[in-house]
Amino acid sequence: MWIDTHCHLDAHEFGGESLAVARRAREAGVGMIVIPAVDRHNFAVVAQLAAQAGNASYALGIHPICVPNAQEEDLTHLRALVDAAMNDPYFVAIGEIGLDYFIPMLCEPAMRDKQEHFFREQLRIARDFELPVLMHVRRSQDHVLKHVRQVRPAGGIAHAFNGSFQQAQTYIDLGFRLGFGGAMTFTRALQIRRLATQLPLESIVLETDAPDISPAWIHPARNSPEQLPAIGRALADLRGIDPLVLDAATMANALAALPRLSKLV
Repeated sequence: MWIDTHCHLDAHEFGGESLAVARRAREAGVGMIVIPAVDRHNFAVVAQLAAQAGNASYALGIHPICVPNAQEEDLTHLRALVDAAMNDPYFVAIGEIGLDYFIPMLCEPAMRDKQEHFFREQLRIARDFELPVLMHVRRSQDHVLKHVRQVRPAGGIAHAFNGSFQQAQTYIDLGFRLGFGGAMTFTRALQIRRLATQLPLESIVLETDAPDISPAWIHPARNSPEQLPAIGRALADLRGIDPLVLDAATMANALAALPRLSKLV
């Protein structure tokens, strides 16, 4: 069973057809979709969508791109909501959280400080509730690793991994899996393809990040969780293994990274 460990199924790009998209993904062999929140305004939306879809779960967190408009009280609200959600079987992680040092506005000193504050506080929430995290890491690998070493949440996934082999090994040593998706299907993405091919199979999980990061065969069209089996087959081809072997391995890895998923699959 294919597991999409990162899909923004609630995104407006799906035109209000999120449940139909989830259904088509299930028909294509995607047995589980993990839907991360991005800010306070979609916490309830992702929870409701996960409950309705039949093959979905959700995470709660404040995305670094949303940090500029976030308030301190949002962290208090998040902690209270996580406490209540621990009884919800569809709730599996804290996310999407992390650091983004790619967008110029987010790189200004005051905004970098605010990002790091929100990241650390959300790592603390994850640690306190013994939950894994779904991490956004864009041009910020070493900074993210610094905070993870200091706060030490219960593992999780470095989403859309695009770091070095040394950084990958550090994440693995800290109990994280690494997310790979459509980016590795482009022949010009040499470093990502090397990582996806050479890293230990037990360290890899699959994702779409839909509606973003479309695979090569549909780019630049909107991505969808329906594409995950084909992305998985592309990774199997890169590694020279049977797609069924890759499916079983990445499913096991996803369940290890997000233990609460085990009750849903």
